[in-house]
Amino acid sequence: MRQPLFIRNHANWRHWLLVLLCCAPAAAFAHGVAKGDARFIESVSGLQLVPYLYLGAKHMVTGYDHLLFLAGVIFFLYRLKDVALYVSLFALGHSITLLLGVLAGLRVNPFAVDAVIGLSVVYKAFENMGGFRALGFNPDTRWAVWLFGLVHGFGLSTKLQDLHLSSDALVPNMIAFNVGVELGQFTALALILLAFTWWRRHESFLRRAFATNVALMTAGFVLCGYQLTGLLLSV
Repeated sequence: MRQPLFIRNHANWRHWLLVLLCCAPAAAFAHGVAKGDARFIESVSGLQLVPYLYLGAKHMVTGYDHLLFLAGVIFFLYRLKDVALYVSLFALGHSITLLLGVLAGLRVNPFAVDAVIGLSVVYKAFENMGGFRALGFNPDTRWAVWLFGLVHGFGLSTKLQDLHLSSDALVPNMIAFNVGVELGQFTALALILLAFTWWRRHESFLRRAFATNVALMTAGFVLCGYQLTGLLLSV
C-alpha cells in the first residue's frame, strides 16, 4: 500500500521547484494529434486497425498530462497488485469516455477538460504530500482515480473529435485506438515503475519525495492555468 508522506521541510525543495518552473512553459502546450498523423487519419477510410493501434499508443506515450497523473498515482504504491488495481480503474474510466465521446458524439470543451486533467495531477500530488490528512479529510483514492480516468478519456476523445473521421468501420477503429492507448500506457507505466523501483532503493527517495510532489503539483497548476487561459480566450 501507499506509504504516507508527512509534510516536512527538505533542503533541496527549492532546487527542484526552480528546475520545474524553468521547464514548465515548454510543457504547458496541450498535446494533440501530430499534423502528419491527423492528415493520415482524415485521408483514410475503412478498417485501419494497425494504424489506429499505433496512433493510440503514440498518443498515450507522448501524453505528458496522463503520465504525470499516473506517476502520482503509483508514487507510493509498492505492491504490483495495488499498481494493477489503480491502473485498471484509470484505464476503465478513460476507456468509457473515450469510446462514448467519439462514437456517441458526446462533446465537451477541450480547454475545460484539459484544465480538470491538470487539476487531477494537483490532486494526486497533494494527497501524496499528506495534504488531505492534514485537513482531516480522507478521500477514497480508488474512486478518485476512476473518476479522473473518465475525465482523461474525454481529453483523449476531444483530440479525435477535432478531426474528420470516416464513419466507415469507425467502431473497430476506435476500439483499436483504445487498445493502443492501453499498450502505450502499459509501456510508459513500466518505465516509470522501473525508475521508481530503482529510486526507492536509495535514501534520497523519502528525503526528496515531498519536493518531487511539490514539482508535480506545480506542473498540474501550470497545465490547468494554461488551459483556463485558453478557455477564457475562446469564449
